Parts: sequence; structure tokens; C-alpha cells
Amino acid sequence: MEQLLTDSVVFLAAALIAVPLSIRFGFGSVLGYLMAGVAIGPWGLRLVTDVNSILDVSELGIVLMMFTIGIEMELGKLLAMRRSIFGYGGAQVALCAILLAAIFTAFGVQWRIGVATGFALSLSSTAMVIAILEQKRQMDTPLGQTSFGILLFQDIAAIPMIALLPLLAPMPAEETGPAGWVMAMTALGMLAAVVIVGRFVLRHALSVIHRSGTREIFTVFALLWVIGIALLMHLVHLSMSLGAFVAGVLLAGSEFRHEIESDMAPFKGILLGLFFIAVGMSIDFGVLARKPFLVAVLVVALVLGKLLALWFLAKRINLPPEQRAYFAILLSQGGEFAFVVMAAAQAARLIDAEQLSVVTVVVALSMATTPILLLAHRKIAVTQAKSYGA
Repeated sequence: MEQLLTDSVVFLAAALIAVPLSIRFGFGSVLGYLMAGVAIGPWGLRLVTDVNSILDVSELGIVLMMFTIGIEMELGKLLAMRRSIFGYGGAQVALCAILLAAIFTAFGVQWRIGVATGFALSLSSTAMVIAILEQKRQMDTPLGQTSFGILLFQDIAAIPMIALLPLLAPMPAEETGPAGWVMAMTALGMLAAVVIVGRFVLRHALSVIHRSGTREIFTVFALLWVIGIALLMHLVHLSMSLGAFVAGVLLAGSEFRHEIESDMAPFKGILLGLFFIAVGMSIDFGVLARKPFLVAVLVVALVLGKLLALWFLAKRINLPPEQRAYFAILLSQGGEFAFVVMAAAQAARLIDAEQLSVVTVVVALSMATTPILLLAHRKIAVTQAKSYGA
């Protein structure tokens, strides 16, 4: 208990110092949380060293974030976004995966590893992108809806990626789990069951809770609802954030949705900040010290490759010219689900532990580039506006 309280004080103090400074210098809150994690983590002051347990708990922030977005996303609105989800999302994943695989192979990476890494790094950070969009109040804009549709497709696409990885292995991996097609069918079955059974449960549960007249029971039920469905999705190898989004969509038509959303907001904000601190803590500076050139090349290849692919996509989906660079930068980093895909690649014997460590550092550093690039983009836009005004 004492250790938990001590760690909590460290996290809160680090965030209280780093985040306002980061905002003051124009980098936004996300980079502040990342730097706070670096400062207190195993390669900084070593105030907190158990990164994995913190990362596991902090992922609840992403879950609650997707839940609150789902609450605002009624079925009709979701259907209206089908082009963004399946059209633009599919194009983004395919473009980025192909381009990144080609870049890595051109640098001498074995083609199987290049393809697996291209798959994983084509996924962007749902937590970072949505946090930035919400801070700038852009979630309901065409750019925000397009970005969210792409992120939602990425969560869905991770499952076929993981299922295909054993086919890339140079030798058959040990049979430690079901076949890919069995995983896919199980996931689809679970998704259908959650939607069908969930509607029935909600219809009765919410009315019973309302009659109890106890406000905090709504919070207890909402937490049980979102975490339970996220866990069910995780058990069938789907993204927990996708499960949380589905849980929110099922509640979207409820008359109590605004009450539940307001109850979830404090939990979401704190845990999401904790997630970015944990990502900062996970940067292995030992890998960076041993292979600085390799890590630098991979970060540049990742960010630049995705910028080019996303810029090309932005032109094809008719985003206004002034928003294309912003859109490309917003989705240019590696994502948290890349860790999961690369761990599956290790299980399939495509990569070893050292290569997994390198990719983890590259993804974390690519997240740190996004606020910096956004600041540079904003300053360039202001300079151009002044020159045109003159």
C-alpha cells in the first residue's frame, strides 16, 4: 500500500511539473506526459521501475476514452462514417504497410521481417490522436471524423494482421493457439453476441438502476459494463479499445448517457495521462545507446514514410489543402497496438527479443515526434499567414 501511494505521488508530481511546461512551450500535454515518464522511469531518476504493471493499468485510459466516444456515436452516425472506416481506413493501412515494408526491405531488412514490421507500424496511436483532437475540439469536424474512422479500422485490422503473421514465418511456429481463421470467426461471433445480448441486458439493467435512486450505482455499472466488454474482446484477441467503443455505442441511445459520460470523464483523463507516462518510461535507452544509428534511421523511415502515404491519401479523400499536412502529421506515429502485433511476430519466430526492443523504442520515439511536428506546422502556418497578410 505504501509503495502504491509513493508511486501515485511521483506520477502526479511529475505530471504537474512536466505537462504545464510542455504546454507553455507549445508542445501540448502529450509530450509533457512522455517526458515525465522518461524523467521518473528506469532510465531517468529511477523513481518508478515496474513499467509493465503501470502500462497494464494505464491502458484503462484508452478503454474509457473509446467508451466515451462510443456514447456519442449513435448507429446512424456510425453508418454514415462507413466510408471513413472501411474505405479510408483500409487505404491508409494498405498504403502505409506497403510503403514501410518496401523502405525496410530496401535498407536490407529480411523481407519477412519487413512485411511484419510494416503491418505493425502502419497502425497509429489511437490514444495520442484522439487526445489531440479532443484538446483542439476537432472530433466533430470532417478531419476529426476521418481520422477517427481510420483509427477504428486499424483496431479491426490488427486481428487479420496477427492471424497472417505465422504464414510469414520461415519455419512453422509451435502450435500454441488456434488457427487464424478460427480466431477470426471466434472474434466475429463474440462481437455479434455482445451486440445482441448487450441490447437486451441494457434495456432491463438501466431501468432497475434508475429505480434504485442511487447515483453512484450508475458509475459502478458503467465501469463494469465497459471493462467487462473490453475484457471479452481481449479474450478473443480483439482490441480492448474496440470493445470499449462497442460498449459505448450500445449505450448511445440511452437517456442516461450524458450522466454516465460525465461520471467517466475524470477516470479517463487521469488514466490516459498515466498511459503516456508509462510509454515514456518504456523507452529503453540501453537499446538507444547500443544502436543509435539504427533507431534514428527507423524513426525517420517510419515517420517520413507514413507522412508521404498519408499526404497522398489526404489528396485522394479531398481534404482541404490547408489540412493535409496536419492530417498526415496527426497519424504519422506508431501506435500502442504495434506492441501487440510485434509480440505476435516474436511468437511466430519472425523477430527476436532484441528486435522487439528496437521496435518498441522506435514506436515510443515516433510518438514524441508528433507534438514537435505539430508545433512546427503551426508556426509555419502562422508565418505564412503573416506573409500573405503583408
